[in-house]
Amino acid sequence: MSRSVRTRPEGSGQALSEAYDTALLDLDGVVYAGGEAIDHAVPSLAAARDGGMRLAYVTNNALRTPDAVAAHLTELGIPAEAGDVITSAQAVARLIADQVPQGSRVLVVGGEGLRVALRERGLVPVESADDDPAAVVQGYGGPELPWGRFAEASYAVARGVPWFASNTDLTIPSGRGIAPGNGAAVEVVRIATGAEPQVAGKPLPPMHRETILRTGAERPLVVGDRLDTDIEGAFNGGVDSLLVLTGVTDGAQLLAAPPHHRPTYVDADLRGLLTGQPEVVEEGGAFRCGGWTAGAGAGRLELDGDGAPLDGLRALCAAAWTAAGEEACGLDAEKALARLGL
Repeated sequence: MSRSVRTRPEGSGQALSEAYDTALLDLDGVVYAGGEAIDHAVPSLAAARDGGMRLAYVTNNALRTPDAVAAHLTELGIPAEAGDVITSAQAVARLIADQVPQGSRVLVVGGEGLRVALRERGLVPVESADDDPAAVVQGYGGPELPWGRFAEASYAVARGVPWFASNTDLTIPSGRGIAPGNGAAVEVVRIATGAEPQVAGKPLPPMHRETILRTGAERPLVVGDRLDTDIEGAFNGGVDSLLVLTGVTDGAQLLAAPPHHRPTYVDADLRGLLTGQPEVVEEGGAFRCGGWTAGAGAGRLELDGDGAPLDGLRALCAAAWTAAGEEACGLDAEKALARLGL
């Protein structure tokens, strides 16, 4: 699909919760971190829901079941049912079921979320490479996943058994910081076997397909904190996206983003669902948003003015993305970001 290159965040005269019918919300780093709700998430989601926006929770974390995720959200003050949750475990289970007969055995390296999703598709989870599996599936198994599980996967994959991964996120946010994600575990098996898995999760099409099938969204807005999964997934699916700065992406990474990592909108947190988005205006080769004006100078981004830091960041995005075109911006942004406290 041919797409024009995004050169600035877009403005919106409507609240995003009114402009889109469904929010496809990432969880870790967007709604909660380390099991606790992120600031402003609970009231913002309640207001969006009360205004008629459907909320769907889309996660690459394959460890927990939709029932468990919904129960956790409800405990945090965000009422949810299992049908509101879409996981990469569900996406990879559908991907496997499309390629092996119903009733096939699947060697599982991961948690209960994978096992439940496989059973939903009529597949039988097994634990050993010697159980004659028709496929191997790997998903995030939590910090206590035994090392021997990687050996079982490696034995089966080395024998030619098709290998699938729920996702390949190298990291996952936690209450104590950034921890290794399923992608790091996938690398263990890749190193041992030299094989490549089929991957279902964000940013790849199987996850987008699973989400649309389960939600029926007509005007979806992807809401996430990661450029390489949430925002790229929205790009691949041809839908709009909102990046919130409550997770792993910082200002410097956003400014350097190549076209497929550039979000439609940028905001601090989930309060951004409830507001319009300010327009970035080009004036004589520079870009103005609010009280800030940004441009590209000799090897660096320049910023003048005053006002809300996010407006300055939006103006800088326009300057950086325009200068970079179809590439990643390599201009020095340190001084400009320092002015914004970012």
